[in-house]
Amino acid sequence: MKFSKVVIDGIVVIEPTVFVDKRGSFLESYNKNEFEKVIGKVSFIQDNESRSSKGVLRGLHYQTPPFAQAKLVRCIEGEVLDIAVDIRKSSPTYGLYHSEVLSCENKKQLFIPRGFAHGFLVLSDSATFAYKVDNAYTKDNEAGIQWNDKQLGIKWGVKESEILISDKDVQLPLFSKFKSPF
Repeated sequence: MKFSKVVIDGIVVIEPTVFVDKRGSFLESYNKNEFEKVIGKVSFIQDNESRSSKGVLRGLHYQTPPFAQAKLVRCIEGEVLDIAVDIRKSSPTYGLYHSEVLSCENKKQLFIPRGFAHGFLVLSDSATFAYKVDNAYTKDNEAGIQWNDKQLGIKWGVKESEILISDKDVQLPLFSKFKSPF
């Protein structure tokens, strides 16, 4: 596995080694020992999966403490644009984002620590998105910020009219109006 740190501290791009032969392919999607050498100890407690059609945008979501979540995300079918926004008040990269195309072709994964808002946009006809989390989901602690906030300036690469978003996500506060719990 190849682990690459990015400009925003804590985010790591993970590229597994893929073995290909006439039968198909094999990869190790998670190896606790390798993961902990680079990222440190994270105790994942749950695996989640979503399936979405082209243009679906899920996010930008996070959970407030004490139920904040670190995530290890990947796209196992199709292609998504994955976004992580730093919402740690004391971080020098507060309000900045990292984007990464994750696909079944490139097999990349993204580790997103606690203190980030996260979302993704489906670029292919459909996509299956999988993620490990290190803390339980609680409805009372779910929160988020607007995906299209001009202050964040996220380059989603599609027209706003092509995006399908939940009614709940449309109601999320603007970044300029939100108070970070981190």
